[in-house]
Amino acid sequence: MSDVARAAGVSTATVSRVVNGHYGVSASTTAQVRSAIERLGYESSLVASSLRRSRTNVLGLVTHSFQSYTAEVLKGVMRALGRSGFDLIVYANSDLYETYSEGWEQRHLNRLSGTLTDGCIVVTPWAGVTSRTPVVAIDPARDSTTPSVTADNLSGAITAVEHLLRLGHRRIGFIAGRSRLAAAWSREEGYRKALAAAGVPVDPTLVCRGSFNPESAAPLARDLLERADPPTAIFAASDGMALKVLEVARQLGLAVPGDLSVVGFDNIPESALAEPALTTVDQSMCQLGYEAARMLKSLVIGDWEGPRQIVLPTSLQVRGTTAAPKSIPDL
Repeated sequence: MSDVARAAGVSTATVSRVVNGHYGVSASTTAQVRSAIERLGYESSLVASSLRRSRTNVLGLVTHSFQSYTAEVLKGVMRALGRSGFDLIVYANSDLYETYSEGWEQRHLNRLSGTLTDGCIVVTPWAGVTSRTPVVAIDPARDSTTPSVTADNLSGAITAVEHLLRLGHRRIGFIAGRSRLAAAWSREEGYRKALAAAGVPVDPTLVCRGSFNPESAAPLARDLLERADPPTAIFAASDGMALKVLEVARQLGLAVPGDLSVVGFDNIPESALAEPALTTVDQSMCQLGYEAARMLKSLVIGDWEGPRQIVLPTSLQVRGTTAAPKSIPDL
């Protein structure tokens, strides 16, 4: 601030009044100060500003890892924050997915909340979270009461399995996600409900538990496909895991969709670029981020009047990885 004052030929008090939008400074002096700020690249300290105003005008986004899902969510967040007066800090741990310790989301929130940020979006927290400032979860943990935004995972999974059933598949494998997440639980429930509605018993040996980490799906897919009575179709609870199923099928010499149909969930950009392109459930990840940021802004300001849990619709994107099985069994 002293540097700006010297460059503009004014007092530090005048610079302070301009920076904080106070009255009593002429238009010409304000322009002079702002010109000096622009030349010097001056930016006020977030910590100092927060101590003065009890607000930082900065929101946080906390995530366990950067993958295509997170990137799409971030696009929606940035769209919602455009011209809002809020900046964004994105915070993630550099540990590999498998080595992540319990409570990562709470530790990150403790570092950010109050001093650096006015509130945080937490992407797929594995547990419930608490904070001194507002928090919105995207795809929360099961039984979470935190304000949240999620897709209609149950309906999306039912639609995916119904698609396979209509094609004639009856032996449908399922690779589930991390069970502590509400999304993973709902997608598995949708798988079971769709089979039950069609009168197809659930074969527990066809249900495998992954972690949403794509690498977790490889041994599970290989185990399903190398058995004496393999499934004719596999529904994976995320696109990352579904794409890994396609990779394993190629390694085993299986044709997709001739020998095996595959359906994913998410509609990440890579799903449309796969060969063949992946049939998947679109959960509008960008919209998840947009709605979460919109809710968080209002919670910070104190004018949120909508529901504390927002559920967005899903839709099935039928592409090249699904077709009728070679022989359609009788019901």
